[in-house]
Amino acid sequence: MNENKNKKPTRSPTGPRPSRPVFSDKPGLEVRMTAAKFLGAVIDRRISLDGMLDLNQGNAAYKALNDADRALTRAILTTSLRHLLRLEAAIASLLETPLPEGARALHHVLIVAAAQILHLDVPSHAVVDLAVEQANRDPRNRRFAKLVNAVLRRLVREKEEILAKTAEISPIPAWFATRLTAAYGAQEAARIAEAQLEPPSIDLTVRTGAGHWASQLGGQILPTGSIRLPSFEGSVSGLEGYDEGAWWVQDAAAALPAKLFGDLEGKHIADLCAAPGGKTAQLAAAGAKVIAIEQSANRARRLNENLERLKLSADVRQADLFDFRPETPLDGVLLDAPCSSTGTTRRHPDVLWTKGPEDIGKLAVLQERMLRHALTLVKPGGLVVFSNCSLDPQEGELLVSKVLADTPSVIRVPIDPAAWPGLEAAVTAHGEFRTTPALLPPRDGFAGGMDGFFAAVLSPR
Repeated sequence: MNENKNKKPTRSPTGPRPSRPVFSDKPGLEVRMTAAKFLGAVIDRRISLDGMLDLNQGNAAYKALNDADRALTRAILTTSLRHLLRLEAAIASLLETPLPEGARALHHVLIVAAAQILHLDVPSHAVVDLAVEQANRDPRNRRFAKLVNAVLRRLVREKEEILAKTAEISPIPAWFATRLTAAYGAQEAARIAEAQLEPPSIDLTVRTGAGHWASQLGGQILPTGSIRLPSFEGSVSGLEGYDEGAWWVQDAAAALPAKLFGDLEGKHIADLCAAPGGKTAQLAAAGAKVIAIEQSANRARRLNENLERLKLSADVRQADLFDFRPETPLDGVLLDAPCSSTGTTRRHPDVLWTKGPEDIGKLAVLQERMLRHALTLVKPGGLVVFSNCSLDPQEGELLVSKVLADTPSVIRVPIDPAAWPGLEAAVTAHGEFRTTPALLPPRDGFAGGMDGFFAAVLSPR
């Protein structure tokens, strides 16, 4: 017989008893709660995902997870953001009435669950169960727990039909679709939008011996000279060649700007926005004497660490690039300018939800100032390679044209398409590089695509 059966509940020393039983911890619940919270931070408060997922200075909840849970959290978030508009449409199609206007936390729970059901290899029953648990644990969502269960179970049953129906919806926000269409035309804009749904491959830049390392790592040599790895699980730090600094991770498109200088042996080159160091490493490996400018102390420290691993050297200076003046004019300057990053949404899908047209305009003004300053640092006949990872012409073609139009002492040095077999389509009529995520087709079982990049070569007379 239960002796406590007729006893009244006692109050806790710290307050009243909870109005409902406390659930025991469920495996995977913390991951889903973290993912839903971070999704809300991105789309409601425009907070950068990279900042929250940084293992040194990022969110404490994320850092507290183990490696496997952090990987799953990242996968859920990037998938949710890539497919956000289609996921929202899928959920809306299963609701008799729209969610209450203020039910953002519920919205995030449903999106995170829908991303797993429709796009990730996660058991559907576990996804539904954990989403219902999330709703029950949140006082704001508790009354919607049955709705969460019903909507997600129906999503599981009608998965293929819903995927087909939502495939007709553009996966990118209207502001970005408008700008892409204006720049590239409707057909190409649609191709770029679809290409951004694909997770990026891992590309490597090698110091020497691309053929050897492609063979050793089972990779494929791209027209850029980079090596594209096949899909694999684990960390690149465990691959052969990492510890000896034989290669570093760098998207194929990001590897192009440093190559536009030609022969660099013995040349004095400044990299004005140097961290994390991929382009600095390329310049140093090619024989240049590199001054690497980085304003952030943390990023400058990371740059030095990367160069140390690669056994490469550069004169790393923590400074504002506008304060930098070399003792004698340089042979060249690489300015990979801070930008809207709209070309990197395969790996940074939060960009389209944390940036907008107003950011592009502000960044274009800063980039123009940087470019004009960079042109004062090189000797006559020297080269300034201006680049960024934006798809927007306001940060690329239009900006360069503006500088050339009012600076007659500066000329454009056209890039020769014949010098880039396999990338001829990336060279514009003006002799500038313009890559997009839709540019490189899949080949021999390897994924296609590369980051969207712009690069131009200028020279003062």
